[in-house]
Amino acid sequence: MTTIGLIGSGLIGSQLARAATAHGHDVVLSNSRGPETLAGLVDELGPHARAATPAEAAAAGDLVVVTIPFRAISTVPVEPLAGRTVIDTTNYYPQRDGQVAGLDDESTTSSELLQDRLVGAHVVKAFNHISAAHLSEHATPAGTPDRRALAIAGDDADAKAAVSTFIDEIGFDVVDLGPLAEGWRVQPGTPAYGPRMTAEQLREAAASAQRDQG
Repeated sequence: MTTIGLIGSGLIGSQLARAATAHGHDVVLSNSRGPETLAGLVDELGPHARAATPAEAAAAGDLVVVTIPFRAISTVPVEPLAGRTVIDTTNYYPQRDGQVAGLDDESTTSSELLQDRLVGAHVVKAFNHISAAHLSEHATPAGTPDRRALAIAGDDADAKAAVSTFIDEIGFDVVDLGPLAEGWRVQPGTPAYGPRMTAEQLREAAASAQRDQG
């Protein structure tokens, strides 16, 4: 059994929490408004869930999911995440997040900026190109024909292996895009962002992505 810490418990975070508890994991939920605001979700999820602060969720998680608006990554606690595997679901939307020069000129990616902040953590990009509802609607057991695939990107092989195991367990095949810098291939505006795809289709879509599509 693994403990999943969630920094952010909105649409994606709550669905990942549901998937995790359904497969026997413990979850520690947090958000920017305080643990008491998560009482309803904790009650829904049952005895394997509890609410905490972001720092407490970070410290408790074997895997820690950062699933907040990109503009808020400066609030992610750093010290508790040192040495941990961190799943980054964030996307950069300038109209919501404000302009970020390094993302606008495509000299970096949102996940690389999070990695720059989280010194010592092992950031893996995942779950950023699927809608929250589809995390439950499209999940199928391993070996299902035409099973949906999700992409990951990261610089640490062990971290990517742990995230891949979790993704497979909750219902999806995995396509490894390579290092964290390649995560842009499934960012908003690219062919892989949104549609349901098999692993083969996702690989082709990611390979066809152009920087000026994002």
